Amino acid sequence: MKVLDVLRKNGTLFLDGATGTSLIGLGLKAGERSEEWNITSPEKVESVHAAYYAAGADVVCSNTFGVNAFRYNEDEIEKLVFAAVENAKKAAEPFSREKPRFVALDVGPTGKMLAPFGDLTFEGAVDNFKKIIKAGAKAGADLVFIETFSDISETRAALIAAKETCDLPIFVSNAYGEDGNMLSGTTPEAAVCTLEALGADAIGCNCSFGPTALSAVAKRILEVANVPVIFKPNADMPVESDGKTVYGITPKEFASAVSKIAEAGASVVGGCCGTDPEYISETVKALSKVTHKAKKPAYRSVISSAFHTVEIGDKPVVIGERINPTGKKRLKEAVKNKEFSFILEEAVAQKKAGADILDVNVGVVGTDESEILSEAVFRLQSVVDTPLCIDTSDADALERALRLYSGKALVNSVSGKRESMEAVFPLVKKYGGAVVCLTLDENGIPDSVNGRVVIAKKIVAEAERYGIGKHDLIFDALTVAVSASKDAGVICLETLSALKKLGLNTVLGISNISFGLPLREKLNSTFFTLALARGLDAAIIDPTCYEMQSAYRSFLAIGGKDEDIKKYVEQIGSNEKSGAITPLTTNNAAIGSLKDAITAGLKDACAAITERALKDTAPLDIINSQIMPALDEVGMGFENKTVYLPQLLLSAECAKVAFDIIKKNMPRSSVEKKTVIVIATVKGDVHDIGKNIVKLLLENYGFPVIDLGKDVDDGVILDAVLKRRADILGLSALMTTTAAKMKDTVALVKEKAGFCRIMVGGAVVSEEYANAIGADYYAKDALSSVKFAESVEKSK
Repeated sequence: MKVLDVLRKNGTLFLDGATGTSLIGLGLKAGERSEEWNITSPEKVESVHAAYYAAGADVVCSNTFGVNAFRYNEDEIEKLVFAAVENAKKAAEPFSREKPRFVALDVGPTGKMLAPFGDLTFEGAVDNFKKIIKAGAKAGADLVFIETFSDISETRAALIAAKETCDLPIFVSNAYGEDGNMLSGTTPEAAVCTLEALGADAIGCNCSFGPTALSAVAKRILEVANVPVIFKPNADMPVESDGKTVYGITPKEFASAVSKIAEAGASVVGGCCGTDPEYISETVKALSKVTHKAKKPAYRSVISSAFHTVEIGDKPVVIGERINPTGKKRLKEAVKNKEFSFILEEAVAQKKAGADILDVNVGVVGTDESEILSEAVFRLQSVVDTPLCIDTSDADALERALRLYSGKALVNSVSGKRESMEAVFPLVKKYGGAVVCLTLDENGIPDSVNGRVVIAKKIVAEAERYGIGKHDLIFDALTVAVSASKDAGVICLETLSALKKLGLNTVLGISNISFGLPLREKLNSTFFTLALARGLDAAIIDPTCYEMQSAYRSFLAIGGKDEDIKKYVEQIGSNEKSGAITPLTTNNAAIGSLKDAITAGLKDACAAITERALKDTAPLDIINSQIMPALDEVGMGFENKTVYLPQLLLSAECAKVAFDIIKKNMPRSSVEKKTVIVIATVKGDVHDIGKNIVKLLLENYGFPVIDLGKDVDDGVILDAVLKRRADILGLSALMTTTAAKMKDTVALVKEKAGFCRIMVGGAVVSEEYANAIGADYYAKDALSSVKFAESVEKSK
């Protein structure tokens, strides 16, 4: 019997707990690589797995969390993975007589930041995971467990690697922060949308916090997931007691909290940091009394960016049409010249105007559409949090863009042509996505309502053959210019009504209705209103057009879909005299100030505006009136959870662009801070994504930072602090097995370099733990590290 069969039969699947915690109990030293025990101490690793099986676990994770291509070569990876899987399989043998037991290949994050914020490319991450998963499948693992990821891009890389390497079931579990989102800013809803679309067999959350705190994330996942939900929390956060790292809740308390989430629908449960076999045993006992709540599929029409979701059908949504070179000379030039700054500015302007989704079309004759589209998508998703509609008829360009898009995209488009469906549907099935479906086929656009409906039904049937449900299909009734056919508008609207009666989602490109006629905005807005009244779900329009937004916001206000009529007043009332929702480009001042460019994350605009400003403004005035207010605004947004980490980092990089230009015009000492900071990941820990984010922000706020890297010896850290007379030492740790090492490092530096302030942070570090080990400051996130550095700077 296979693992998914057992889950379906029993309703609940029990996972193991913290392998690292158990190995520490058997003598694993702080900073020692636990995965190497698979070869050097296999009997101890086997005994840990056996203890979890004895406690009632159906699945144990192989001791491979720390195995990756940035620590080991390919031969070493294969040896370690084979040994790890073998140890787990040996442990399972005596327990498999009573019921099926399974071994999951445990896949952890690389610890590196993916581009554009780090030097690891998306394909580099995929290649890393393929090496591990290939070895695990070959060694006989029963499933792949991708866990404790904090960046949705890296999670996607691991999931794609698994799908392209093996046919094993794939479980995916991410780590979440205090705000309920992943470190990258991804909401639980967006993570589910993205990972379900990619084909994960179970999705959930692990590590992060204890079961009570993490339950809020689990409940959000349960509300939207259609696959089994994983719940694998810590035994609370670690604390220091009598020289040992301990956890805040007892096994019985842990089991009680987990059982409540199981009652709510979670069906794959276990433990993370601090959960020894007793925690799992108590959980198995507690859940034996729980009646499993079967989840009903919640199939909704949802797409997502890397950050949040947009639901089609909840209320009409606006798809911004301005990134499409058809009829736009300036955009054509930008595409030909690979002038991505212009494309990014158009995106920011449309987002500000209220676009829910951005259409991205870069098809220009004589250019490499595949290269330009993938680069445009890569850059856009770093600047705007708006989901993208990838608009191309080139299958190669579509695949490249879908592969690196960090969400679930809207694909524009497929038609009833056999060739079109055979090219598009396999890509949508592989990478996930919703699809705009054109009601035309080899015979062109039918001139009757019935003809278009027949094609729509054909597309639905063909999509089902690929495993794509109608909730992921959005049908275009096709807008034809009334100047070409007097009945074009009527046929389109009646087709729209007929499609809605079939329970299908609908979309229209509104502006085609007025082609060749004067005062197009008047005709477009009237047609838009009529379509909305017929149930239109999505409209491709220029969101910066006052007439279109007026029609849209008026419809929502009258239909009770604008709470307190707030958006109508904000967008329509405040713009009535100007007759425009927002300026369009830097040329007419949408990104007219350096502050705007920094908050928008537009590097090229930052450089150009700074150069211009220096001609008539003093350098310090630019810093004080533009750069620092922009950073303060973004920082406040980050604290209020309206700005996500990628935007925070991008804005900081933009500020650095401006700073670098300003430095050429003033003495260095008047720009850079005096506080010297040394940062490092403690010995044995190779996960430095958090440290790298801290470094990037500190540097972009003007602080000199000496980065010692990861897996750093105490002596090396102390030498650097003494040599540079560092004011601050920043220490990071991700894993339970290395958090203990942090205590030793803090003690050494306090003894030998008492002048240095120490701040600590990381996934397994809490404020209580930081205080217990003698640190001066607990950095809960990258921005808080900047605040601490600023406070030290002021005291100098």
